[in-house]
Amino acid sequence: MNLSQLIHPNQLHGLSISQLQDIAHQIREKHLQTVSTSGGHLGSGLGVVELTLGLYQTLDLDRDKVIWDVGHQAYPHKLLTGRYHSFHTLRQKGGIAGYLNRSESQFDHFGAGHASTSISAALGMAVARDLKGENFKVVAVIGDGSLTGGMALEAINHAGSLPKTNLLVVVNDNEMSISENVGALSTHLNKLRFSPPLQLLHKLEEHFENLTHIDPVPELNRIKQGIKRLVVPKMGAVFEELGFTYMGPIDGHNLEELIATFSHAHQLMGPVLVHVATVKGKGYELAEKQQINYHAQSKFDLASGKAISSSKPKPPSYSKVFGETLTKIAKNNPKIVGITAAMSTGTGLDILQKQLPGQYFDVGIAEQHAVTFSAGLASQGMRPVTTIYSTFLQRAYDQIIHDVCIQNLPVFFCIDRAGIVGADGPTHQGMYDISYLRCIPNMVMMAPKDEAELQQMLVTGINYINGPIAMRYPRGNGYGVPLKEEGWEPLPIGKAEILRHGDNVLMIAYGSMVYPALQAAADLSTQGIEATVINARFAKPLDTDLIIPLAQKFGCVFTLEEGCLPGGFGSAVAEALLDQRAIASVIRIGVPDQLVEHATPEESQLELGLTSSQIAERVKKEVQLQLAVQVLGNGSFVQKTTAVIGS
Repeated sequence: MNLSQLIHPNQLHGLSISQLQDIAHQIREKHLQTVSTSGGHLGSGLGVVELTLGLYQTLDLDRDKVIWDVGHQAYPHKLLTGRYHSFHTLRQKGGIAGYLNRSESQFDHFGAGHASTSISAALGMAVARDLKGENFKVVAVIGDGSLTGGMALEAINHAGSLPKTNLLVVVNDNEMSISENVGALSTHLNKLRFSPPLQLLHKLEEHFENLTHIDPVPELNRIKQGIKRLVVPKMGAVFEELGFTYMGPIDGHNLEELIATFSHAHQLMGPVLVHVATVKGKGYELAEKQQINYHAQSKFDLASGKAISSSKPKPPSYSKVFGETLTKIAKNNPKIVGITAAMSTGTGLDILQKQLPGQYFDVGIAEQHAVTFSAGLASQGMRPVTTIYSTFLQRAYDQIIHDVCIQNLPVFFCIDRAGIVGADGPTHQGMYDISYLRCIPNMVMMAPKDEAELQQMLVTGINYINGPIAMRYPRGNGYGVPLKEEGWEPLPIGKAEILRHGDNVLMIAYGSMVYPALQAAADLSTQGIEATVINARFAKPLDTDLIIPLAQKFGCVFTLEEGCLPGGFGSAVAEALLDQRAIASVIRIGVPDQLVEHATPEESQLELGLTSSQIAERVKKEVQLQLAVQVLGNGSFVQKTTAVIGS
């Protein structure tokens, strides 16, 4: 059978092992071809091809439900569920999403872009099934990296207390998350992968069942439990003690073994955990050898594995500037500790890890723990620099409030990927950090206009010891401005700067929107409208000493931010004006109350009206409208306004 002919996963039923192996080869070819052309996640999907085929052989997917933890390991699932012919549109505007999406397919039973959610969702579906008197199988497929997330362990704890609720949890153990797995749980799983086979237990059980002269109920059970503690490796015993039937580890690339194990697991009562050992990047030698680099890739050459670089050299990324600058500062300050939640490479903290490993901690996919761990460090006089993507910091909101802000501890939050992130879509957009941090007492918030100001804000955040402080910065490359190697000066807290003077309109931009504001002001100047542009630098506290007098002078303020408008930076400016009873209208430019779907950042900016030309056009229309209202109110034209209206 050809993969392109598959429109329903049930078509896999009845295929021979050799036919399934051929399908597996085709899946890997399509996966590699697509990701090398358009970019996307690579290693995780390549590693679960046989797991997916083996599991789907044992399910009726018109009825049964499979919940994948984090969608990037579900590319084979997408190819087997009717999306082969649209797979080339992966992560492109209007195309297939990079993660699972309930609106995209009937087989995507639960959306997931963040880790550790699958067991909770699957357990909820299984309990709903039982309460409604229905009959279908529920399976959660979770990576071993996701097991480092506390939510997964909470779900295992709950599921183990429901012995009559049938639930299958498949642990895809490839010894990796995005970076190498960390922590005691990962260590135990690795021991389990390389322990002696568990067939001895099953053989002994068969022998005892044949000993009819022994009371089969209490005596046999006691003997079996004792043998299990001796034979089952430590981690397997832990799952057994938590109420799961443990099976494994099994070879995640042996279809016969996978099908037999899953078929057996479906017959057991209660929660069952099948431990499957896979190789991340399986089938592509470069991805197998360089598992971190090939977790996700931009466009690359399949033969060499090298990224297809643009013809024009790019400035360094914000993350790289951050990592290099922090490492230089930390060399002279042993109290600085960098903390990440399984994102060392993405955040740039891998630079700190290599040069100062004693001042670096990767806590795994455990953002809540990362924040409270940082609070503990801060309480003892250390300078924790907690570096987490905007979208993932959401997961630690209670800890930010309860453990950091209420106690006013000097934790420095460095919020990477703030704003539009592009092809990963709504689960990864960094839209909400301004809103969700601004309302918390004691929090200071800042955002650099470029990579040089990021260096200054890094020093500012480390030097600030009066409480928590946060710095947000975008994904991608900087502007290529000159960078200092040392001698960075901290910024005064809560002070903005005027970058451009004009007489017609006031524009206040925050962070990544400063340069678009300056370009829009230059465009407006050619049309006779002169703008004053402020780089706010701080969203909290605002520089009200600068902003309010200027707002009253102009009577109209345009705020610009790359984040959600509800509760955002523009709202902060509007609230400040209201509190001071300052008379000025506020026009907020940012992301409206909607989800931002997957697309390139440029496509999203265009759709949201955030390009410099769109900003200039909107400002022009608003200025013309307000001047027209003034004219009607005054009954006469002012010389200063006629040129603007006629432009």
